[in-house]
Amino acid sequence: MTSTAPEARQGHDAGNDAGDQPHSWQQRLRRFGHSPRPGTGLRERLIPPYTRPGGQFWDVLGVPGTLAGHLVRWSAWGGPLLVALVAGVLRFWNLGSPKAVIFDETYYAKDAWALVNQGYEGAWPKDVDKLILKDPSSVDIPVDPGYVVHPPVGKWIIGFGEQIFGFTPFGWRFMVALLGTVSVLMLCRIGRRLFRSTFLGCLAGTLLAVDGLHFVMSRTALLDLVLMFFVLAAFGCLLIDRDWARRRLAAALPVDEDGVLRPDAHVAETLRLGWRPWRITAGVMLGLAFATKWNGLYILAAFGVMAVLWDVGARRTAGAQQPYRAVVLRDLLPAFVSTVPVAIGTYLVSWTGWIVTDKGYYRNWAATEGKGGSWTWLPDWLRSLWHYENQVYEFHVGLTSGHTYQSNPWSWIVLGRPVSYFYEEKAGCLTSETGKCAREVLAIGTPLLWWAGCVALLYVLWRWFFRRDWRAGAIACGVAAGWVPWFFYQERTIFLFYAVVFVPFLCLAVTMMIGALLGPAAGTGTTRELGLSTGDPTGERRRTLGAIAAGVLVLLIVWNFVYFWPLYTGTSLPDTSWRDRMWLDSWV
Repeated sequence: MTSTAPEARQGHDAGNDAGDQPHSWQQRLRRFGHSPRPGTGLRERLIPPYTRPGGQFWDVLGVPGTLAGHLVRWSAWGGPLLVALVAGVLRFWNLGSPKAVIFDETYYAKDAWALVNQGYEGAWPKDVDKLILKDPSSVDIPVDPGYVVHPPVGKWIIGFGEQIFGFTPFGWRFMVALLGTVSVLMLCRIGRRLFRSTFLGCLAGTLLAVDGLHFVMSRTALLDLVLMFFVLAAFGCLLIDRDWARRRLAAALPVDEDGVLRPDAHVAETLRLGWRPWRITAGVMLGLAFATKWNGLYILAAFGVMAVLWDVGARRTAGAQQPYRAVVLRDLLPAFVSTVPVAIGTYLVSWTGWIVTDKGYYRNWAATEGKGGSWTWLPDWLRSLWHYENQVYEFHVGLTSGHTYQSNPWSWIVLGRPVSYFYEEKAGCLTSETGKCAREVLAIGTPLLWWAGCVALLYVLWRWFFRRDWRAGAIACGVAAGWVPWFFYQERTIFLFYAVVFVPFLCLAVTMMIGALLGPAAGTGTTRELGLSTGDPTGERRRTLGAIAAGVLVLLIVWNFVYFWPLYTGTSLPDTSWRDRMWLDSWV
């Protein structure tokens, strides 16, 4: 296949798109590995084309040219849908097992059931879980309000599944499994748009499909997978908006007598990009993320800055002499209005059930304990909600009680301390030397994928800093937005499974590294960058070796997922086999 590496025909427009000659500082950075962008046309730098398999590829397979064209068009959606189908089968297979209320499902499954039935969370009695599993119809929803510390969107979503399939393990896990499956489809399409390669997009989705942490979280009724879904959806919307804005700029730029698009400082600095529906949609998605868990706020801020910098790069590429000034004057205010107020409005709407039922926790605080003060001109529901949020914030920052499975965010990337959601040991296992069998659901990423991700993140940072590759910067932004904020709360009780928010971006990083391993095929636009010429046998050997290395890495990651499958699904294992999978002492 031609041009499947992420470098292929993709201009590095994060900092030096305006001209064909690299700046002097870039020349000095050559000693550290920096390579200037190979010369490409302005239109290709604004709107990079998607890569396609070359004629030689189809000739080897014996596929006629007409059919090959249909297959290429079909693969843009057919490939991602196929990957998502496999991911869905894995996630929905035996979804109701273990038939238990595992880990924090004891909070969210019950809160979701109360929320969809009466509009607010109830104060559930202790030890009600066994009764729910035995006969959920005999359990009454508590009328007294319950004190909850997370916004309602994730619980509404869990509750939709319960409404359809009942107050059962399958019911409360159904919607999370569905979002986990759809997120694989989204990552395939996002990776395709990011790398301009259907192959690499499907590879990114495949890696997400076989990541253990994403898999376990997709089969558990917790909020973090829901948060991840909305964060990924917001990133995809911003990516589409980026392409839309650049096409708008390209359409406004002049074309010379040879039909070549030319930069124009006046157009690039004064053009108003107008209505941007995908950016508004991203604001809604970020609002839903924030309305699932509060750490969505950090992602809102990070993605907002990233989107503005993308506008700077677009205007610079189009010929703006002062791109930052142009963005401040033309894009900054619309960008803010399209995201922040939209996200806040979405957050407030998510509390509708609590507002209209008039029975939720702290719902009448403004009319009772909160009487008086200088803010009485605001609606009582808003003042009560503000007080509630303030109490929740104090709870979160003060949550320092120890937990067996808590971990420091420094250890997440190497899977230092996973979380056991469910563990059961039984005697009488005939295949075990000790006569015991163990069942466990362990929230841990696929080790080889995450450890490869450590190297991939270094590669992404190098490529962003020295190659000025905007795609690497976008991936780094996604990882940092989901990971870095936790370093400011290291004294708080936090867990590895919070990292599921940035797992899709980790998969994109590994995909980008694999694309670099594959390298460019002879005759592609990046042969000059690697010092190769068309038909160079050295280039063909490099491509072959790269393909072997990339294939071995992907197969090892898939094997690793299969090997840990029993720990992801609660499958019974002989005690010795369970211990064989405890690769680190901290996993026990």
